[in-house]
Amino acid sequence: MKAYEIEKFGFDGLVLTDRPQPEAKAGQVLLKMKAASLNYRDLMTVKGQYNPRLHMPQIPLSDGVGEVVAVGEGVTRIKVGDRVANTFFEKWVAGELTEEGAKSALGAGRDGVLAEYVALDEDGVIHVPAHLSDEAAATLPCAALTAWAALITYGKLKAGDTILAMGTGGVSIFALQFAALSGARVIITSSSDAKLERARQLGASDVINYRTTPDWEKEVLKLTGGRGVDHVVEVGGAGTFAKSIRAARRGGTISLIGVLAGGGETNLMPILMNGLTVQGIFVGSRQMFETMNAAIALHRMKPVVDQVFGFEEAPAAYQMMAAGAHFGKICIRF
Repeated sequence: MKAYEIEKFGFDGLVLTDRPQPEAKAGQVLLKMKAASLNYRDLMTVKGQYNPRLHMPQIPLSDGVGEVVAVGEGVTRIKVGDRVANTFFEKWVAGELTEEGAKSALGAGRDGVLAEYVALDEDGVIHVPAHLSDEAAATLPCAALTAWAALITYGKLKAGDTILAMGTGGVSIFALQFAALSGARVIITSSSDAKLERARQLGASDVINYRTTPDWEKEVLKLTGGRGVDHVVEVGGAGTFAKSIRAARRGGTISLIGVLAGGGETNLMPILMNGLTVQGIFVGSRQMFETMNAAIALHRMKPVVDQVFGFEEAPAAYQMMAAGAHFGKICIRF
């Protein structure tokens, strides 16, 4: 079968190769992959920034959708012909994340899904909403579930709350969509007025261009009458965290998700004095995924897919991710 491997760090180290087709062992299902999607983690992995000790060669990507073409002995949850997505953590089914579960993440320590066929434990796959295309469904395992966990599972978002979403990448756009479905007010930032207009069309109440308004946290306070937002979906990391603290209300929540803005130093005193909750979000369990999919199916919500590349064009998909020009998700069609 054809598969991409990271043979060395850097874009030139992502190579299309031939590998033996895997078989479905006991408790496993074999997927013929239909689509995959990229996350910023995948870009960091190829560049050597996510796991510098990555064992190579390794198949990348954590998010995909496929058709079940074979099942191993003892499989009961899944049958041949089912359309399923993999879970980000193959071994995190429910409850709290364990050490075993954390080590079962795909695509940056274990082989991922950028291959024509993938064998996975039956506990590590989930049926996807019927109304979604393969590409749209492939966006769900990481970015969608991360936003869902941040706002719904842990954040307990409710109608009337106000959230701040940073940028217009996958997690932030899913946060916008889930918040809008929940009846929450959404303030979103971007350096592009065109992207901000698209965000308005998706349900954003207020938009801020952080290039023309570098003190965007002050604008957030102005928009909320000096109160601040109930919840910040923080994808910038240390480089934006201080501003997120100032944008949050007393007793508000900051969900730490990404590191797009690089490093920086943080004064911890405002967290203490304002009673903020800071929660690290590392995707979620299959049980959370199932709950999210039920909501997506009920509302017939459609993920935002910016561009779809062919399997042979996968390196170009990485280049688009690196350029940061996308709105929503970048996908690959097999």
